[in-house]
Amino acid sequence: QVHLVESGGGLVQAGASLRLSCAASGRTFTSYAMAWFRQTPGKERDFVAAINWSGSTTYYTDSVKGRFTISRDNAKNTVYLQMNSLKPEDTAVYYCAAHRVPNVRIPGLYDYWGQGTQVTVSS
Repeated sequence: QVHLVESGGGLVQAGASLRLSCAASGRTFTSYAMAWFRQTPGKERDFVAAINWSGSTTYYTDSVKGRFTISRDNAKNTVYLQMNSLKPEDTAVYYCAAHRVPNVRIPGLYDYWGQGTQVTVSS
């Protein structure tokens, strides 16, 4: 069982940066690859980024490549999403999720989710 809690969302202007955090409970954090998804009202949850168990390999959706960076600190049981050069279209609720396999981009295949954190980017 993995319990995930996101933090770090907020309201920022276009071009600004935010860092999201996702703290995981349990002693099996390193057994899980981690991912970030985002969702806007009335739309499906979309894959944003993923990272493997050690943090050595990362994956991104095209729209955030070069702007977002996913990382993890296994000593702190935490995964991060550094978001730079934010755009209004990045506005969404951001969720972290855990899976045994890295780079799984279908949200329905994840068993563990956080509660989400709102990111709003004004123009």
